[in-house]
Parts: sequence; structure tokens; C-alpha cells
Amino acid sequence: MNIAQMSKRVFLLVAVNILVMATITLVLGLLRVGNYFPQGGLAGLAVFCLVWGFGGAFISLGLSRLMAKWMMGVKVIPPNTNDPALQELVETVHTLARSAGLPKLPEVGIYESNDVNAFATGPSKSRALVAVSTGLLQRMGSREVAGVLGHEVTHIANGDMVTMTLIQGIINAFVMFLARVLAFIVSQAMRSRDDRDSGGGGLQFLLVIVFQIVLSILGLLVVNWFSRWREFRADAGGARLAGREDMINALRALRRLHDPEVAAAEAQHAQAFQSLKISGQASGWLALFATHPPIQQRIARLEQGAF
Repeated sequence: MNIAQMSKRVFLLVAVNILVMATITLVLGLLRVGNYFPQGGLAGLAVFCLVWGFGGAFISLGLSRLMAKWMMGVKVIPPNTNDPALQELVETVHTLARSAGLPKLPEVGIYESNDVNAFATGPSKSRALVAVSTGLLQRMGSREVAGVLGHEVTHIANGDMVTMTLIQGIINAFVMFLARVLAFIVSQAMRSRDDRDSGGGGLQFLLVIVFQIVLSILGLLVVNWFSRWREFRADAGGARLAGREDMINALRALRRLHDPEVAAAEAQHAQAFQSLKISGQASGWLALFATHPPIQQRIARLEQGAF
């Protein structure tokens, strides 16, 4: 994906978010809800939520590489390392990155963990990091590792880091905006006329918190649905870069080796980049909150030639 395509996608996502926010503001304005808000009305609230919603998401994105190195203990491997195994790892990532047409070769890192996993993170295609666990290197063959790395490089090439940030920003803005609108409406309906005149905001504050929690959970369903969809795209890209059999074998190895307890424990310390990991596991209704589709489903798609 070139800069023009990436810019177009960013523009469209931001434009859609602004358009929808403007539509909601207009509809509620026609219903005269804005007459009951403090000075600034719905327009001021919409701008506030838009700025803070996207601001938090982009700050997290900007710090993602630093957070990965700090929280996960990722050590960047020098390209001129004398360790043959690490040198092979760096060369594999860089070869895949060139094949994917990345504008700049990503940093390659390694972190101590028994978890068989890898992730990609960073604020842009030119400032990306691909990291693998020691467990993955110890328990997978070189061709399987290449499949995993092809998957991660594809995440970078597809601009998934920025796209996920934009989607999260949209969700953040909607959650903040709708929570405050709903809290105001409900609090006004529950208060007596004297309470309205006095302008007490304790109830409204509590309702904002409740609505934000509920709407955030609903928003998470949307974010994770998109996350699962882009995993299929990354698998297809990994198959193109590293070879379909290597990508399939990598997923088979992950299915065989994956320990959900280790992954769940590590996820608590890796929220900023957990969405770009290669594997994940959930069942039942929890599958709705999974960031990754079932590995067997991913394998089946590749076997069917769904690129």
C-alpha cells in the first residue's frame, strides 16, 4: 500500500467519523436536546470527545514501540550481530520487509518468554518493530518462523497499526459523546424540577461512568471484530511473502504449542500491542471479544486458497 492509498484510507476513516458525529449532533439538535446542555452545547461536546478520543489512541500508538521494549523487555537485535541465529532472524525479517515493499526496514527484537508468539507494533511503516519470543525461536523450525514473520510484516505493510488506532479513536469518541448525552437525558428525567434548577451533577457524573463502561464493552466488540478480519488478511499476506505451506505450518505449530494461560497472563501486560500478536484463543461467547479468529479457521482458509 503506497502513501497515497494510506492517506486516502486515513482521510476516509476520519471523514466518516466526523460526518457521523455531525449527524448525531444535528439530529439531537433538532430534538432540542442541546438546549439543556451547559454553554457550548452539543457542538462543543462533540469536538471535545473527538479530540480526546483520537488523542488518547494516537498517543498510545506513538509510544507503542517504547512500551513494547519497556513492558515486554524487548531487546532490539543489531543488524550486524555476530550471533548466527539472531542474524538469521534479522535477515529473514528484512527480506520479507523488502518483498512487502516497506519504505524502511523494521527493527527486529527478541524478548524472554515461554509463550510461542510474535508481534508487530510502531506508529508507522517507517518506524515499526517486529519482536519474537524466545519460546517461538526454541520451539519452531526456521520455515515456520518465516511464516510467523511474514504474517507480522504483512500487518505493517497493511498499515494495521494506524488503522486499528483510527478505529479505536472512533470508538473512544462515540463512547465519550453518547455516554454524556445519555447520562444527561436520564439524569434530567430522574431529577425533580428543583434539582434541575440547582444543577446538581452527582447523578449525571455516575451515569456517565456507567454508560461509558457499557458502551466501551459494546465498542470492544466492534474493534475486535475488525481485528479478527485483519488477521485473515495478515495470514494471506504471510502466505504470499513466506509461502502458503510455511504459513499453514506456522499456524499448525501455534495450534499445537499455544498455551492460552500463558497468553492470557501476558496480555495483561501488553495492551498497547496485544492486538498485533500472531495468535489468540477464546471459546463460547468470549469468542466475540477475541482479537484473533480460531486458528483452525485460519488454517482452513489458507488451505482453501483464500488469499
